[in-house]
Amino acid sequence: MKTLTVGFLILTMTLGQLNADNHSAANSKITLNLDDTSEVSLKGFIAPVEYTQYNFHVKWDALANFRVAEPEKQHPASVFRAFLPDEAVAVGDLWQVKEEGALTLLRQLNPKPRFDLDINNGDSYGLWACLRAYNDAFAEIVFRIHAEFVLNEGRFTPSQFKGHLLIDRMNGKVVSFKMYVPEGVLNFDVGWDKLGAIDVGFCPQIELRTEKQTTLLDTEVVASITQKDAEREMILRFYKSEQINWVSLEEALEMAPAQQKPVHAISIDGPLADEAC
Repeated sequence: MKTLTVGFLILTMTLGQLNADNHSAANSKITLNLDDTSEVSLKGFIAPVEYTQYNFHVKWDALANFRVAEPEKQHPASVFRAFLPDEAVAVGDLWQVKEEGALTLLRQLNPKPRFDLDINNGDSYGLWACLRAYNDAFAEIVFRIHAEFVLNEGRFTPSQFKGHLLIDRMNGKVVSFKMYVPEGVLNFDVGWDKLGAIDVGFCPQIELRTEKQTTLLDTEVVASITQKDAEREMILRFYKSEQINWVSLEEALEMAPAQQKPVHAISIDGPLADEAC
């Protein structure tokens, strides 16, 4: 018994020390930088629009011919400084992406990007980034951007641009970059000025990326948060509705009598957490 007890105490102290070390690593801050003399080659893709509710992608030339402006382009590394924080940050910290650098990259997709969305309910504007993970060699930043493109006689508003930036910390190089519109049943919203009308639809690919795609998801790291947690923190910077503790109708009907509160039922025809509708 004494031997087992001593062994247990030693194990407890060891686990406690490990937890303390992990907590310290998660809260330690790092500085991120880039070598401005390097360049980064990005490939751009815009696939033909597959669907719109009112067939705008067939009737409207600007949407029917919506294609990438520059399929491949060399960018100076300085452009990607827009995605870096101005000061040291810890894993989970958020900061605002700088507009000009993001606009430079978006122009590779379409010549007229803008951040002031045509339909803005007060929480649509923003460009946010987060340090998701790092080790001695690399740091991974994830981000979310809301932007739209001005088209002839209208505008095209993706649900969001999400992505990642992987930096070689030792050499100040961009290892991997991807900025894209995620898939969904509907992943964009358009306004056609000629008709004074709005439509929604699906485009299978709107993307900017390096040839090599690498993340730290399957790599040993000093500290990290999950992709899901990082995305959750960013979405809270956009939508106050995400701060509501939403429950299903079944749960609400069970909770209401117990809490003696009325049920507030909401019917919507689009997502609350992106700009697709």
